[in-house]
Amino acid sequence: MAGTVILTGANGSADSNTQNLRQVIARYPDAKTSIYQVDLANLSAVHEFASKISKAVETGEYPALKSIICCAAYWNLVGDSELTTDGYDKTLQINHIAHVALVLRLIGSFASDGSIVLFSSIAHYRKPNAMTSYLPDIPDDIDQFNHPPASGDKKDRGFQRYANSKLVITTWMYPLNRYLQQNQKFKNITAVAINPGGLGDSRAFTSNTPRSIQLAQKFVLKPFMSIIQYLADPTFRSSAEAAKDVIKLAVDEAYQGEHGYFTLLQKDDSDPITMDESVQQRVWRKSLEWARITKDNTALKNVMK
Repeated sequence: MAGTVILTGANGSADSNTQNLRQVIARYPDAKTSIYQVDLANLSAVHEFASKISKAVETGEYPALKSIICCAAYWNLVGDSELTTDGYDKTLQINHIAHVALVLRLIGSFASDGSIVLFSSIAHYRKPNAMTSYLPDIPDDIDQFNHPPASGDKKDRGFQRYANSKLVITTWMYPLNRYLQQNQKFKNITAVAINPGGLGDSRAFTSNTPRSIQLAQKFVLKPFMSIIQYLADPTFRSSAEAAKDVIKLAVDEAYQGEHGYFTLLQKDDSDPITMDESVQQRVWRKSLEWARITKDNTALKNVMK
């Protein structure tokens, strides 16, 4: 049965990745597929896109949304924090804030049994990580995320910003589910945060990344993915393998109604701080503020509590 897929990308049709995507889409002529250019580092563009899709669903151009997969990601391991035009740390805005805006603006366009898939990471855990000597955490003043200190440890601080964004995403998922379940109209819509595993062939390693890590990917991580998976990390795998799991969580009936934190396709425990309801509410309220969500622009009216 043919489906409808709405895809977004930061760059236009001239971008090589978008061209490759169009080539893949061409193999499935029966599917209705649209690609929109949306700059997640610009909240005005995000809200404009959400309004456009909401209108298209309302008029019947698109069916009600079965799922939204929030997989866009950004990091900078070679420079200090970058601020977007909205005044937020670029890593935090692309990885989290923009997705908050999309989810809550589009929630009224969902099918009654829709699903939301957020991308977490093993990096969200507040424990030592080979990529950084700085642990992620959620400070009392969450706005500190948008004013991280400059540092000579570009890689370590850059990965900490990335890990912080994943910690915030995972924490935000819990009150999102709570508010959905409290709303009669949306009680059957659920959200999951997935750790997709270590992706040895990820494009993230090809930009804003130290040369040493790029070389490690080229000569070690990609060529020996299966060996690393077998000997060191059972969650280490290719992006294609991870994508299959993500799609299952998004639209497979076997996973309908699932919610919470997953490692691959297994329900798992996220970092303990994500389970603290007072922290959840601080992250929730600040995320609404960052994403410019109000009672007037989301159908989930109880979000303002």
